[in-house]
Parts: sequence; structure tokens; C-alpha cells
Amino acid sequence: MDSKKRSSQEAEGSKERGLVHVWQAGSCSVTPERLPGWTGKTVLQAALGVKHGVLLTEDGEVYSFGTLPWRSEPAELCPSSPILENALVGQYVVTVATGSFHSGAVTESGVVYMWGENSAGQCAVANQQYVPEPNPVSISDSETSPLLAVRILQLACGEEHTLALSISREIWAWGTGCQLGLITTTFPVTKPQKVEHLAGRVVLQVACGAFHSLALVQCLPSQDLKPVPERCNQCSQLLITMTDKEDHVIISDSHCCPLGVTLSENQASTAITPSTETLDSQGEVFENALTQNALPAATELNVGNDQTTSVQTISSPQDDMGTTEIPPARSSPPYPDPQAVNEYVQSDHSVRENSENGEKPMPSQPLVEEAIPNLHSPPTTSTSALNSLVVSCASAVGVRVAATYEAGALSLKKVMNFYSTVPCEPGAQAGSSSMGPEGLKDSREEQVKQESMQGKKSSSLVDIREEESEGGTRRLSLPGLLSQVSPRLLRRAARVKTRTVVLTPTYSGEADALLPSLRTEVWTWGKGKDGQLGHGDVLPRLQPLCVKCLDGKEVIHLEAGGYHSLALTAKSQVYSWGSNTFGQLGHSDFPTTVPRLAKMNSENGVWSVAAGQDYSLFLVDTEDFQPGLYYSGRQDPTEGDNLPENHSGTKTPVLLSCSKLGYISRVTAGKDSCLALVDKNIMGYIASLHELATTERRFYSKLSDIKSHVLRPLLSLENLGTASTVQLLQEVASRFSKLCYLIGQHGTSLSSFLQGIKEARSLVILKHASLFLDSYTEQVSSPVSCSVSAGLFCQGEQLLNQKRLD
Repeated sequence: MDSKKRSSQEAEGSKERGLVHVWQAGSCSVTPERLPGWTGKTVLQAALGVKHGVLLTEDGEVYSFGTLPWRSEPAELCPSSPILENALVGQYVVTVATGSFHSGAVTESGVVYMWGENSAGQCAVANQQYVPEPNPVSISDSETSPLLAVRILQLACGEEHTLALSISREIWAWGTGCQLGLITTTFPVTKPQKVEHLAGRVVLQVACGAFHSLALVQCLPSQDLKPVPERCNQCSQLLITMTDKEDHVIISDSHCCPLGVTLSENQASTAITPSTETLDSQGEVFENALTQNALPAATELNVGNDQTTSVQTISSPQDDMGTTEIPPARSSPPYPDPQAVNEYVQSDHSVRENSENGEKPMPSQPLVEEAIPNLHSPPTTSTSALNSLVVSCASAVGVRVAATYEAGALSLKKVMNFYSTVPCEPGAQAGSSSMGPEGLKDSREEQVKQESMQGKKSSSLVDIREEESEGGTRRLSLPGLLSQVSPRLLRRAARVKTRTVVLTPTYSGEADALLPSLRTEVWTWGKGKDGQLGHGDVLPRLQPLCVKCLDGKEVIHLEAGGYHSLALTAKSQVYSWGSNTFGQLGHSDFPTTVPRLAKMNSENGVWSVAAGQDYSLFLVDTEDFQPGLYYSGRQDPTEGDNLPENHSGTKTPVLLSCSKLGYISRVTAGKDSCLALVDKNIMGYIASLHELATTERRFYSKLSDIKSHVLRPLLSLENLGTASTVQLLQEVASRFSKLCYLIGQHGTSLSSFLQGIKEARSLVILKHASLFLDSYTEQVSSPVSCSVSAGLFCQGEQLLNQKRLD
């Protein structure tokens, strides 16, 4: 009897899940209502377009509702209730997506079906205005022989394009416009093509706005423990770049590899050729973007033809340094008087003459010998080596140098190679007897410009600006006159830092296979006239470009609205950028062309987002664990407004009255409509799941704060005690970081779990309990006891407080 009652309660509970509620966007006072005409089946996913929507039920069926002008039957053009897509009956659909006027679905076997408007080829059908019924799309990889069908995991649709993420984590695109990310000017593209610029990268998710695209990409494995090459193995770009300014040079090794195919000679010539052809129906000209994307490839081909000083890797002091022909010298040498340099060196007591050398060196040579005893020695990982090298370069070359540096052998090696043939060295005198210092300077300036162009191929304008601004906090500035190099700078260059603890561990085993990765990057491309690409400008991008200011933010989900973008992080924060006409970004910060944090009125974190045409929705944790729904964006005029066309917006996100609906598991946004999937709390099961997920997300936020506000500053201190104390602290920090990372991964997986079927037996913490137990056991069974750990942290906090007072 009890078993029958329990089964009936479970059946009743299943009917109270996935309830569909809709309401009109543009108002903060409307209470969501049940979708008219819906039969009550459990809905797992919903998607909204401009005037239509689709529903995916628990049994894999797809229903369409709204205005459907592509349907063949007149009664189905505007149905009063959702209608079943009969062409998909028998096909178990696992995910759906909608664009502005078209829809798509992916079956369990990885086959894509498209239907709706096809004027731009967004349904992958040629010469057909509408596709009335779901039509299978053939996606095959031409690089395999014989041709193999590509299985798809996820689909995203814009207004005139569609993106598909394959099971091999590659992006396939079709439709019209630069938002495809394809190297072509022939539109529409009705045969799906691979986005080669992200080939070889692990893409986790794709999202489409009206005319722009987003991709969440897993970071490349760390190469810290491997020899660092001079050029990237994938894109052949220089891993160290030098930006020549009017009065200084910026040295940076923050290379971000696009891992896309380099433009070949014929492609580069086509792309560089100025053209006023329109690439889409909007008539927008992408000449600037074509030049920007193709120029680095072209300069890479021409660098070898320029007459510049040869740069070679120095392996030993006996290696000969090759030189090439240098342009004729000019007058007005830029170097200071050698005698003045010698007097400065003697008066400042910063260096001494090397009496052991039998030959008489040049006046500036003693500074080089003192700053770096062996210029030809192999590079080290010490930051002080690079600092010393910058000092020596300033004294030997006599130009204005300011180095924006990051510790690593790469920077040191590259700078050594760049300055390996200065005029004061014997190896360079023989090959440059007829050249003047001005000619050498011009040659180096040209090489710096070429290399800096190559290094910035995958960086945006805002990345360069932020790189320079951030460099102010870690820059060794050597102004124009050599006499301004202080002894304090030389003493700082002599410091050696040996502690290196990775606070963001990289899991390469079972954890990465079962849990979502937090080491991610955001790549964007397409039209950017409203700043929706996040690169600090309004230029279009023909190929994917990394938004580097989001590196390290642990982005776990992306949403694209009409002309704005949202990025949700594992720390329950939301970054937004793009059009902010109606406050849809959730903040009023400027510029809006770069990602900024959305500002919630609540102190609790955000765990789900949705982006509409000109508004955004945020699901926020609350104190009672029932999600709160916030709205930010367009506010339609009220009935009493005399100017109905006058639209306003919200200044900050506003809480909607949805507490009586139940536990919201997913929100979806369209143009004028919003949709929420709600679960009723039957027998307390749903409430328990939300409490578990909320607690785990909050726990990770606290652990992240400890890591960033305590561990990182603590490890950066110089006087931490004895070597054994430092070793214990390193061990504590390493184990703590691993546990923190695992908690973050689990919190992210719980957020995804709440948006699915919600079967308890499919919880990762139950299916793979050993993964969590092993990590917890490792943490508590560490040789470093809890009391020792607490003592180390207390000592670290005291040192931090003392440093602040000083």
C-alpha cells in the first residue's frame, strides 16, 4: 500500500516540474502566467525568437508556438496553442535553439534539423525562402576520407546565421555575414563549414546574438614546466612582442594564440585588397577589419625581407652572432657621449670596471658585465634577470626603454636575442663598420613594429590599452637620460624570487572528464557597432578574437542578446558588455565596449542568465534558497504616457514578483516575451537540490576570497621565515587550491543539474563519490596539520598587516 502511494506521489510530482510561465518584456510589475493552451507535459528546455518559440519536452518531442509564417497550413500560421513538429516524431531530441525567425533541433544521434525563414541560408538550404518543416542538415568533414558525418552537441542561432558545436568540440557555421567566422566573401553559405580559426581548441559552448557570435573555449594546458619556444607552435607568431612608443619600448610576453589557420599568400592578397563590396544585406563594409586581420599575416611574410639586424638564439659564449646588411647611417647619433657615460658609471658607483678582461672594453661595457655577468648564459626564470637585462640595454643602447615584464625565461631570452648585436660588442663591430648608430636604431624600430603587429593579431585595442595601464604597476621605467637610472633600480634588479605556487591547478584526469572546466576563455566575432564583441571598439571581426580581459575570470556560461553579451562566472558574477541603451547590461559604467560587472541589488550571487533583444534576466540565490528573478532593460511606456514611442530603461536590475510561482530552474528571453521553467516543491526534493547548489556556490565564493585576499598576497611577501616554513606554506596553498577548484567545478555542475531532468542518481557527487572523498582525504591527511596551517595563516596575516602599515 505504501509503495503504491509513493509511486502515485512521484507521478504527481513529475507533473509539477517544468511548468511554463510567460510574460511580456518591458515591465517590472507583470506577474508571469502559464503558457496558454499548453497540455502540461514536463518541459526541459525552451527557446524564444522574435515572435515565436519552441519547447522541448521530457520525452524528446518538440513543440512550436507563436507566429509561424513558414508553415504551409493556414491554421498553423498563428496557432492558439503549441503544435507538435511531426517531422521530428520518432527522433529523440536533446536540445533546441531559435534565431530571430528560424529554429533548430539536435537529436540524440547528433543530427541537426532546421526550419523557418531561410532568406540568408540560415537553415542550410539553397534558394528557398522558407523551410516549413524540420529538415535534416548534412554536416560532413571534408578532411576525412571517406567523408564522415559530424555529430553535433549544441546549436545556437542568430538572425541570419547558425552555429553548431560538434562532439569533437569544433564549430560549424552556415548562413550570412561576418558573424560566421569563415574565410569567405561568398554568401549565403548553405553548406556547413568549419570555423578554422578555432580548430584544435576545445570549445565548450557557443552563443549567437543578432549579428555576433560568442564561444567559450577551454584554456590551453600550462606549458610552465616545458621548454618555451620562441614562436607559437600553432600560429607561428612571436611569443614575445615589443611595442615601440615615442619615448619607450614596451616588452610583453602575453601572447594569446588564436590557433587558427594562417592566411595563405593568395588569401592574404585577397583580404588585403581594398574593397567596397558589402558582406551582408546590411551593406556594411569590412575593409578595416579585413586589413586588421590580414596585416599580421602579411607582415610575417615580409619581415624576413627587411634589412635588419639578425636575431639569433645564443646557446654559448663561443657562438658567432651573424649580421646582415644595415641601411646607411644618418647624422645626429642618438647615443650619449661615451665619456659622459663612463663618468656617470664611476660617480654613481653602480658598477665597476672588469679588470680581469685583458682587452679594453667600450665605456658602456662595464655596466653590461656588472648587470649581467654572462650575457650569453642560458635564460633563467628569475624576474631579476630580466630587470638586469633592461638596465643593461638602456645603458648599452642609449635609447629610452621601459619594460613591462612578466617573470619567465621567454622574455629574457627574447630580449637577449634582440639586443645581441649592439655596436659595443666585438662580434658586431666587424660586420657593421660602415653603419651608423641612427641606421641601427631605424632598423630596430622597424623590426619592433613588425613584431608588435604580429603579437597583437589575437589581441584587441582594449587589451593593448589595459596591458599598458596595468604595466604601470609592474614596470621598471628607465627614462630618456641614462643619468636617471638610480642605484635603487639596480639593487632591485639583483633580487631573486624563487617561490612559484600555482593557485589555479590543472586537473588532467577524472575531474576534468566528469566536471566542467573553470579555466576558460571567451572568443567573439561578427559585427561590433554596439561594442557587443567586448574588444574596446566598435569594429567588426571576421574571425574569432579572444577577449583577454576575461582571462582568469572562470567564465562558465555565455549568453548573447540582440546587441549585447553576458558572461556568467563560477563565482556567481556576471560580466556584461555591448549596447546599454535601456540599461540591459545591469550597470551604468562606461565604456560599455569592454566587459563590466553587472550590479545586483542583492548581495547574493547569480547562477543563471538570459539575454533578450534589449533586456536581460538574472536568476539570483536568496536566503531561503528559492531563486529570485531580476529584470534589467527596456521599460515600455504605461497607458497614461502621452508619448507611447518613448521607451525608457532600468538603471539597476529590478526584482520581479515571482516568489509564488515556485522554484525557477531556467529563464529564456526573446524580443518582447520572457519565459521561465518552474518546478513545484513536491516532498521537499526540489528545495533540497536548490539548497545544495546554493550552499556549494557560496562556499566556493568564500574559498576564492581567501585565495585571492590571503594566499596570493601572503605568497608575494619576501620574509616568510625559514625555508621549512615556506615549504609548509606552499604545500598548504597547493592543497587548498586543489580543493577550492574542485568545489567550484562541483558548484557549476549543480547549476547545470538544476536545468535538466533532476534525477538524484545522476548527481556527480553520488555517482563518483570517490573523486570527492579522495580530495577531502588528501586535504585532511596532509603532513601539515590543521594547527600548523592555522599558525601559518595567522603569521601571514600579521606580515600583511605590517606591510600595509609600512
